[in-house]
Amino acid sequence: MNRFGIEVSLLHAPKLDPDFLPLYKFNQAFLKDAKQPLGLAVERAGGEMAVCETFIHGTPEYREADRYYVNRIVKTMLWMKGGFRIYVRGSEDIYHAMQEDFSANGCQAFDWDYMANVFEHPFEVVLCDALPAAKDSPKAIGRHLDGCRIGFDAGGSDRKVSAVIDGESVYSEEVVWFPKTTSDPDYHYDGIVAALKSAAEHMPRVDAVGVSSAGVYINNRTMNASLFLAVPKDLFDQKVKDIYIRAITDTFGGVPFSVVNDGDVTALAGAMSLEEDNVLGIAMGTSEAVGYVDPQGRITGWLNELAFVPVDAQPEAMVDEWSGDIGCGVKYFSQDGVIKLAPRAGIELDEALSPAEKLKVVQGLMAQDDPRAADVFSSIGVYLAHTLALYFDLYHFKHLLLLGRVMSGKGGDLLLSTCKTVLAEEYPEIAGQIYPALPDEKFRRVGQSAAAASLPELVK
Repeated sequence: MNRFGIEVSLLHAPKLDPDFLPLYKFNQAFLKDAKQPLGLAVERAGGEMAVCETFIHGTPEYREADRYYVNRIVKTMLWMKGGFRIYVRGSEDIYHAMQEDFSANGCQAFDWDYMANVFEHPFEVVLCDALPAAKDSPKAIGRHLDGCRIGFDAGGSDRKVSAVIDGESVYSEEVVWFPKTTSDPDYHYDGIVAALKSAAEHMPRVDAVGVSSAGVYINNRTMNASLFLAVPKDLFDQKVKDIYIRAITDTFGGVPFSVVNDGDVTALAGAMSLEEDNVLGIAMGTSEAVGYVDPQGRITGWLNELAFVPVDAQPEAMVDEWSGDIGCGVKYFSQDGVIKLAPRAGIELDEALSPAEKLKVVQGLMAQDDPRAADVFSSIGVYLAHTLALYFDLYHFKHLLLLGRVMSGKGGDLLLSTCKTVLAEEYPEIAGQIYPALPDEKFRRVGQSAAAASLPELVK
């Protein structure tokens, strides 16, 4: 395979997507002959800084390759860690290219606008002589089991709540709701409050509330979330940014509370069930939700939105409708990935079905050992093996927990076994350092909402 003059070879390609070009493989091939030092940094809230030291070719014949390589690195840094300012050191050409790419009219206009809104700061690209120092502020959060706690888990199709007393769940409920298609934020507020009150009825008091919710949260505020996709921007600013803060304080007064991205709470629940740290959790469902608990058992505060991190360097990769970019994880590690591959395997899906129903059709065929469905899940297993090499390079995780409806049933088992085989043969130096697994019964007992309940620390 050749991309921008960079020759890439791989042992395993997905049967249903033979042109798949793993970004990790492209990056490794690109760096073989790249000699010109380049420094990149991304600044986010509180002066935190993500720094990357790398190389480019810096020659006219590799100008396109250099630009593409750096564009993908910057996008990865933005969606992994978040930020509103890019620093470039070592190349004026790259500086001007990134200024053009990450602008209102550039190819990364979506990222430019999204990050500016999340961090409430104009997005900038800066040329510098020296990079700022790397800075992180991880927090030891969660695993607090004392007292009477509520854990609330806000999903796109249902909301779950648990009442937890001294680490034991005494009540839980799951209620179907429609947050993504409802434009009135009072609907969301009322649903959250109803769940909190329902859990409170089963405890003598409420000492703390923890919230697990899809989206980006900074200081417990909703900066962006698909749950509120239909809410107009003016109402979002008025009623959604502080929706969890209002719901909790209106209901219980000044109890301690924490609002954390659902991916991070998933990783925390995994760490609690494994009794291990350095855990990356990937949930393959409506989208690709990711969370990370570091080697010290802390949540990093990074975005970890790997659904929008590029994984495929082929020029004909599938377009993500939301961001307009191609080759991003959401189209490989979610029900969209299954739906994309099913027709290539000869499986006809009724267009009148919802995405979740289409996934069930393919999983039903897999339950009957249909070889076409097996090709779908084994192809995703190949995707995952190549992408885990990229994720390992980013996080250096030890334990990998694979969750979500795509991982259920025989399809999930085949996906995981294929992934392990490809990892061992294509990346033996990595395969021996990571431990992919499906959740066990202990994890299910901990649960997302119960783990969320452990987030706040009680004031002594």
